[in-house]
Amino acid sequence: MNPKEVKGHLSMLSANVMWGMMSPISKLIMVGSAITPLLITDFRIIGAAIIFWIISLFTKPEHVVHGDLMKLFFASLLGIVFNQGSFLFGLGLTSPIDASIVTTSTPILTMIIAAIYLKEPVTGKKVLGIFGGALGALLLIMSGQHASNGNNSNIWGDLLCLLAQLSFSLYFVLYKGLISKYSPVTLMKWMFTYSAICVIPFSYSELAQFDPGSISGSLWLQLSFVLFCGTFLCYLLMPIGQRTLRPTVASMYNYIQPVVASIVAIWWGLDSFNILKIIAVILIFSGVFLVTKSRSRVQLEAYKKQMGVTDENSSQNT
Repeated sequence: MNPKEVKGHLSMLSANVMWGMMSPISKLIMVGSAITPLLITDFRIIGAAIIFWIISLFTKPEHVVHGDLMKLFFASLLGIVFNQGSFLFGLGLTSPIDASIVTTSTPILTMIIAAIYLKEPVTGKKVLGIFGGALGALLLIMSGQHASNGNNSNIWGDLLCLLAQLSFSLYFVLYKGLISKYSPVTLMKWMFTYSAICVIPFSYSELAQFDPGSISGSLWLQLSFVLFCGTFLCYLLMPIGQRTLRPTVASMYNYIQPVVASIVAIWWGLDSFNILKIIAVILIFSGVFLVTKSRSRVQLEAYKKQMGVTDENSSQNT
């Protein structure tokens, strides 16, 4: 594994650890406060757009060609607007456990799309790793969910959550080439700007009624974590992983999120540690390892070429 790949793995691991921590913190913010999921989404998108533009003032300027600006608009729709928006409304219609289970489909969808669009091989090792990781994530989610918090399952909510995962998988695969052309700061300042333009018209009334003075200091600290760590840093690190790792490998780190969320829940006394969680964690990390070790299209073609040369040489020597 070369240094660039190590950097990519560390970037995706760090981003998903922070996303895993953000899940229980976001739930804590919404319980007993006037902050709705839509306000949290606005806070993340608009806040991140402002931060990325400020950071861009202190980095080397990059010119983005007009054609790529249009591509970044559609990338923002898939990677941010549809992903966060569909999941938000889906979660409002279905139960938290259903929403959590649907999120485990991301690596599976990514593998299928990458096989169709990038011609990435679907190897036995990759399939075993993805489904092993998915099984581990499902075990972790089921073992930590004792009640549905009064929310009933709803097929439309489940489908919206699935649409959120599909949009993110499409973003991972379709825009890998574009992500490699520009720095993470340049990419994200435009993507979050486009996302802010898209979401503000739909949430203007809630934003106008929001009273910052009614928010306590501890709540502001939690919101700051969601913005700086769960959004700004994660979306700054994600392009680094995307440009160095295959889409399926990068998406496998999605399974780290329930591990981190469970650790936080246990730390806060909201859950307990048991043998089922140990098995789930082993399955998740084994799955990630197997997918990482699976051959890419380039490696498989090189191997086939080498075997072809070997077979040809063998036939000439006999």
